[in-house]
Amino acid sequence: MSENLDLKNIFAPTGELRAVINLGNAVLAKAGTKKEDPTGVTVDLAKKFALQLDVPLKLITVLKAADAVNYVATAKADIGFFAVDPERAELISFTQPYVTIQGAYLVHENSPIQSLDEVDQKDNHIVVGHGSAYDLYLSRAIKHAEIIRAPSSQEVVNHFLAHHFEVAAGVRQQLEMDAALVGGVRLLPGHFMEIQQAMGVAKTRGKLAGEYLNQFVRLIKESGEVHQILDDNQVKGAAVAD
Repeated sequence: MSENLDLKNIFAPTGELRAVINLGNAVLAKAGTKKEDPTGVTVDLAKKFALQLDVPLKLITVLKAADAVNYVATAKADIGFFAVDPERAELISFTQPYVTIQGAYLVHENSPIQSLDEVDQKDNHIVVGHGSAYDLYLSRAIKHAEIIRAPSSQEVVNHFLAHHFEVAAGVRQQLEMDAALVGGVRLLPGHFMEIQQAMGVAKTRGKLAGEYLNQFVRLIKESGEVHQILDDNQVKGAAVAD
């Protein structure tokens, strides 16, 4: 049996590559219409990998990162796109990162909070998307403020406004877009985390799967294809990972 056939069996046991696309991160993916597929960086990467394996591609969309992790970990999908996190790494073999994006804080315009180090204070409430990379990270890092979990990343700002909580946390670009829409809010300068975005496959698929997927990411970074994909999707504020 050829190596290529082995890889097809490993990554596409159903005969097609099932790639789960998280629509909760608008920087990397956007929903399509009923007649059109989603678009974005992760969709383009999935297409390239399916082409390399020479198998059909099936896109599975979810609204939360936690659902994407679950789909891959339980073999409902073959590959996914994730923010690297040690908790997720118990189930997922991550590639090296392909892009980095920033996690930022949003506050009310009249908030006394002016800097990142003023956020983790008693009586502050930080709204995050349940199961998101920010939720996982801040659950470890925050010592005094209370973390409030909105059902998804898309609902963070609405939840923050509806309950007049002190802080919202998420992808900088998404918070900037939300701020422009709702008004009366501002982003704090700087970022509380650098988010390493990687491709991933279930650890149960074996060592070869993780190594081959990592090699794919390394080569498309070195060739400039990831940079081109960011340009083609007019992504601002994300950089090709070192």
